Amino acid sequence: MAHSPKDVTRLVARDAAQAARMLREVRSATLAGQRTRVAPRPVIEASWGRMRRSGVDPDHDVRAGLLSLDEVERRRRESPLRVVLPVLREGLLSVADVAQHIMVVADADGRVLWREGSPAVLRQADGLGCEPGADWGESVVGTNGVGTPAVTGRPVQVFASEHFVRSFASWTCTGAPITDPRDGRLIGVVDISGPLETMHPATLAWVDSVAKLAEARLREVHLTSLERLRAVAAPLLARLDGRAVAVDRDGWTAAVAGMPYARRLALPTSLTAGRSCLPVLGPCSVEPLPGGWLIRACDRATPAHTTRIVLDLSHPRRWSVTVSGDTGSWTHELTPRHAELLYLLTLHRSGRTAAALAADMFGDPARTVTVRAEMSRVRRYLGAFLDHRPYRFSETAEVELLAPDDPLDLLPHSIAPAVLRVRTAGPGGGVSLLAPGGGPV
Repeated sequence: MAHSPKDVTRLVARDAAQAARMLREVRSATLAGQRTRVAPRPVIEASWGRMRRSGVDPDHDVRAGLLSLDEVERRRRESPLRVVLPVLREGLLSVADVAQHIMVVADADGRVLWREGSPAVLRQADGLGCEPGADWGESVVGTNGVGTPAVTGRPVQVFASEHFVRSFASWTCTGAPITDPRDGRLIGVVDISGPLETMHPATLAWVDSVAKLAEARLREVHLTSLERLRAVAAPLLARLDGRAVAVDRDGWTAAVAGMPYARRLALPTSLTAGRSCLPVLGPCSVEPLPGGWLIRACDRATPAHTTRIVLDLSHPRRWSVTVSGDTGSWTHELTPRHAELLYLLTLHRSGRTAAALAADMFGDPARTVTVRAEMSRVRRYLGAFLDHRPYRFSETAEVELLAPDDPLDLLPHSIAPAVLRVRTAGPGGGVSLLAPGGGPV
């Protein structure tokens, strides 16, 4: 009879050597397709399934090329994680060094950007390829405390032979995702790693708590920057006629005039001063402000005609929608929930009621309030291209879906019943993904 997954964590705390032997037996039996006395923990079993499907070799580690030092420095400068490094160091490093651990901070791509802690453990990490610029994404090095939290979107502790790749079996990793508190987008992972005997099950709660403190710091920094921009923009907006808005470089609204407040505007990736066209305002003029933009609607101009919408779900943990029209194109990165909703709308081009979407998302058609709230947020950046009653893409829009090659890799975080049906049906299972252009695969 299989033991509870909790037995594993209790055993690690009581007898690390015995736990390592047991986990080694579980890994060997599971990979050989045999029944085991102790079941792998669900989060580990799910990760192993992904590794088998993606062809990761459990007996040989494969290391992607290191980023150059210049590229590592560029990513460090541009990463929002640099803002929270003091929080991470204060919360983790003092204990990590004493306990013979190291702290690893990776970006959303799984690339190690910072690595600090016990010198002896850092040397061991070098031998495992855990060094600045290394790719510790799950699809490269298998189940681990950096890549697996990035895929699952939640904290994960990986003990010894729970690592899919055998060469990492002497190591234990505990990682938690750090998300952008403004929209839930993954921006990186913080991880505490070290030899199995130095790790404790309580490390998971510790690392998760520090990650949440980092997110709180990011929220504070964001609100402070908007307040500074609002102080600059308010006198300018007071003197303007017509519709205008002041936003930061990412499109978050600091102040508006002559129009309803929208929390965020979808901005083109390469927005510059001059003429542009935005979903909410249509044709507009753009002027730089310290830390943002002043955007004024040009009401006399004719709105641009959208020709194409591309929903890109091909990446396992990063999703986007791109709108292209006769004035150019812009791309918006999607939260996990919005990726699910827009995927469902591509499956049902004739439209979906709030109750039907609630059933698709939650298995409960009564949860229409949640659906309407999320669709309201989606309409803030796709409002010009979505109809409602029922919710659907505009009939004039050409919609294309970029789906993963394997249906099992579709939105791996999702537990929405409609998405699960597609994933579990698999090739030939009677449920089709959509190919580019909106037709079935």
